Order: sequence, then structure tokens, then C-alpha cells
Amino acid sequence: MSTALSVIIVNWNTREHLRACLRSIFTYPPREPFEVWVVDNASSDGSVQMLREQFPQVHLIANERNLGYGKANNQALRQAQGEFALILNSDIEVMPDALQTLIDFMRQHPEAHAAGGQLILPDGSIQTSCSERLTLWAVFCEQSLLAKAFPRTRLFGGYTLSWWTYDSVREVEQVVGACVMLRRQHDGSFPLFDERYFMYAEDTELCHRIRRAGGRIYYIPQAKFKHHLGASSEQESVRTEMVKAYNRSRILFFREVYGAWSVSVYRLLIAMGALLRMVLWILAWLMGKPNRYHAARHVIMFWEVFLDALGLSRGILPDVANRT
Repeated sequence: MSTALSVIIVNWNTREHLRACLRSIFTYPPREPFEVWVVDNASSDGSVQMLREQFPQVHLIANERNLGYGKANNQALRQAQGEFALILNSDIEVMPDALQTLIDFMRQHPEAHAAGGQLILPDGSIQTSCSERLTLWAVFCEQSLLAKAFPRTRLFGGYTLSWWTYDSVREVEQVVGACVMLRRQHDGSFPLFDERYFMYAEDTELCHRIRRAGGRIYYIPQAKFKHHLGASSEQESVRTEMVKAYNRSRILFFREVYGAWSVSVYRLLIAMGALLRMVLWILAWLMGKPNRYHAARHVIMFWEVFLDALGLSRGILPDVANRT
């Protein structure tokens, strides 16, 4: 019997989350044949050893260096045997019937080239996991904190659909790359991530490419997953670098989609947002809330983000903003 689904997980130093993720997959598998691929990006926490000892049935690709999220996913996408492929973050746990629900939807809707499920955060709230098209207006609302202040308005909360209840099937511009099922293309291959994106915005670019080619993308709330948000990104030593990498990937996206002029505007918006957040954290420091050490770290972080937005700093992660 042919393989219905290939689950693909990229891991970087998230051994315990990865273990829980894999256990959930094998506890709540689809009702059809499936395979699981894990691509490890040179973890140093014993992830590879854990996989070999506890999950020998998983296809493992162990990279000698961190290749980035998109490129690592592509390694498995090129070898996957499934009718569909599910890109899944290592900090996600599958809930009952989630995998089969996505498979069934994709089969019943041949126009769907990608679909994402409902992501439930540890506190029980629903993550805003799909969005409209990324525009400079969306960035302005985000950086000015208008989207946070008025999330229930379409004007300011339109990009992440925060005004919506996330409780019904909906065609969207994009779903987050933490949980997205892909259909094979006409040539039999899966769509691949643009490898110029080391991490962040690769899902935005992929969904944009799928939509541009005529494919449709759907949000399916009946397929439920628990998301321990940002396990790899929470590592303290690289948190500031992650924020800068996020902005640099978006710069690449804006240059490709809207042109060079949009990059200058984007950089100014990020600089504005960083300064605004610095002021707020300085006020928090003066008031001692939540604590001065925490506030001071955020002031330093956003100062570095401000400099990076203006092209005045360098990071430890690849600078994708200047890639062509």
C-alpha cells in the first residue's frame, strides 16, 4: 500500500520537545500508511542519539552544521514518499485525528495546495496561525503596536486575522510553517522552500509562490495541534539574533515581491518599532516592572534591533537580507 503522508520535522536542540512530538504522532497516527522524517541541524543536546535509540522507525538526516529551516526541510521533501507532506515544528504535539483530518480535506479539495491546522497554545488559547498578505501596512500596524492595541478590528488586526475567531474552515493567503500540509505539484515533486531564507519568512514566501501559481491555501480548525511556541527560538543566547534574522528574512521577501523601494520603508518601520519598544521598556525599568534586569535586557535587545534595521550591526546568523 502506498504511503499517504510524510511527516517532516526539522530539529535544532529541542530534544525533549521532539520526543513529545514523535510520541504524539505515533499515539495518534493517520489511519493510512505514513512515514516520519527528522532532519537534525547539528544539535548538541543529544537529539540524534535519542532518535536512534527510541525512534528507530524514523528516517533521520543528521546534518553536520545548521543548514537553516528551509534547506533542512527540502532535504526531506526531496526524498519523501507520501502522497502529502506535513511540515511540522518539533515543539508541536499532534492531537487525536488531526493528521487524518488534514489528509481527508486535501483529498476532498483538489484545489487546495496547502493547508494548516488549528494550533492550541499551552494555556488553551488559539494561536493566530494564518494570515492575509504581508504588506507594509501590516508591518506598520505591527510595529506601531496598533495591531496589539486593537486586535479585534479589521483595520489594524487584518494581517493575522486576530479579529476572527479561528473556528471555521477558511481560505487564507498563508498558514504558518510550523504546521502546513503540502500537495505534490504536477511534476510529482513537492514545492520546496526558498533556501536563501535561513529561517523565518520562508513560509510566507512559499505560500506566496503557491498562491501566485494558482493554488489555494486553507485553515482547517478541525485538525488540532498543541504548540509549545518557539522552543528553538527561546534559547537565551540567540534570542536577539532571532529577532534580527526575522527582520532580515522579511527584507528579502519585500525586495522580491514589492521591489527595492519597499525595503527602505520596511527598515524605517522596524527602526520606529524598536525605538517605541525601547521607550516602553525604559519606563518599565524606571517603575521596576516586571523587574529591572528583565527590562534592561529588552532595552539592549531593541537597541540592537534598531541598529540592525539601519544596517549598522552584524549578527551570528547568515544575513539573508542582502542575498539575491
